[in-house]
Amino acid sequence: MVADPPRGDPKGLAAAEPTANGAPTLAPLEDPGATRGCRCGSRDRVRRCLRANLLVLLTVVAVVAGVALGMGVSGAGGALALGPARLAAFAFPGELLLRLLKMIILPLVVCSLIGGAASLDSSALGRLGAWALLFFLVTTLLASALGVVLALALQPGAAFAAINASAAATGGVEEAPGKEVLDSFLDLVRNIFPSNLVSAAFRSYSTTYEHRWINGTMVKVPIGEEVESMNILGLVVFAIVLGVALRKLGPEGELLIRFFNSFNDATMVLVSWIMWYAPVGILFLVAGKIVEMEDVGMLFASLGKYILCCLLGHAIHGLLVLPLIYFLFTRKNPYRFLWGIMTALATAFGTSSSSATLPLMMKCVEERNGVAKHISRFILPIGATVNMDGAALFQCVAAVFIAQLNQRSLDFVKIITVLVTATASSVGAAGIPAGGVLTLAIILEAVSLPVQDISLILAVDWLVDRSCTVLNVEGDAFGAGLLQNYVDRTELRSSVPELIQVKSETPLSPLPVPTEEGNPLLKQCPRPAGDADPCEKESVM
Repeated sequence: MVADPPRGDPKGLAAAEPTANGAPTLAPLEDPGATRGCRCGSRDRVRRCLRANLLVLLTVVAVVAGVALGMGVSGAGGALALGPARLAAFAFPGELLLRLLKMIILPLVVCSLIGGAASLDSSALGRLGAWALLFFLVTTLLASALGVVLALALQPGAAFAAINASAAATGGVEEAPGKEVLDSFLDLVRNIFPSNLVSAAFRSYSTTYEHRWINGTMVKVPIGEEVESMNILGLVVFAIVLGVALRKLGPEGELLIRFFNSFNDATMVLVSWIMWYAPVGILFLVAGKIVEMEDVGMLFASLGKYILCCLLGHAIHGLLVLPLIYFLFTRKNPYRFLWGIMTALATAFGTSSSSATLPLMMKCVEERNGVAKHISRFILPIGATVNMDGAALFQCVAAVFIAQLNQRSLDFVKIITVLVTATASSVGAAGIPAGGVLTLAIILEAVSLPVQDISLILAVDWLVDRSCTVLNVEGDAFGAGLLQNYVDRTELRSSVPELIQVKSETPLSPLPVPTEEGNPLLKQCPRPAGDADPCEKESVM
């Protein structure tokens, strides 16, 4: 007796084609709940991905929106239509972000370097510091060479003699005073050893000149004075030395080391709060800077080739050279590493300050790229002070651009002078907006080029300097990643000899022959009594 087929499909089953004997079979239906669960699972994954990268997306959107807003306000009249008071109010959210980040710099640099130096022994500190300085030196030299090659190939200043004359006639920018190369390097050494640590938090030493008549001759006399600028290089050196000294104290210095580590952790909590305000501040920083420019279109038309040369060099160095170095030494995907620091890079573009980006960069490399705290908090402040890949590249392009502008030929000796001077002068350059322009005068003096032509560079420095800052902080981050890989490989390599040594020192005693469980398929073959070898086994099969 065959049962009637069901009138309604049971849950999860459907009537299939009748079989050979005529009885229908029930086939399982696809569970709609499972389909909904799969869709919900994919939605959850997308939601988690968006939540994890929300800050990065907001920061990138803020940069694009800031450019659009600035161009829109410029098209509606710009700074002239707004007036000084409204322009200041328009740029206020961006100014607030800069003030918040600068407020964090001093405790972050000092506490992180003291804690990082105290957490490393003297040999590890020396090795890490030596490898970091070598990486920074090599990448800065590569950036300088790339800038010279691009400027010589693209010839950005060959057709701009007339523009130079018109810019000098307008006199919109004050001429930069010339500074001797020797005095610049002496100022660098003086700032390494500040006379007052409290004043180093907001002042640095700089040499200026005044002309005096001596024996009937006008002589330029150097005069040293304190200028308004944080002496971050002196603070970095003092913090490292103090951290090493605290480690030498042993147990007596542990209390102070824990204090600085706790101070640093509290500072990083403040940084995490500031990060969520960063997109708003970046939007108005970018928009306000574009609104301040009187005619952005004409500026790009006249100096477009110079801007293209700088931005192209920064793109090649940041997207090809640095990732290639990272990949060759770590065999890891460098662009995944770049995605992890995207928030810090966008902040660097908005603030145009390596020092202001330092807190966000520390948080990104530690939480998203797996760099240990004692490495990031030791290397990144040093990199923010001595590693200026973007500034070195821009300075080399600018020097060749000014030489072409004045129809001066650069021979091999002058090109080498530009490379060496750009690399050396970038060490200790101020990690502040337009800090690279201040050291550009040193390079121009070294190769006898007119310093007053810096006025052309200043006209577009608001854009080029942002690209420089992005490349500077990217180089710092890749340096931290490479050192983390070096430390991991060193620890792995040092653990192998210890195991071998322990194994060789263990006395070799004959191991007892383990008793085996009886196996019905094997039987023991008796051997002579004097034979010490274990008895062979013979199969009964």
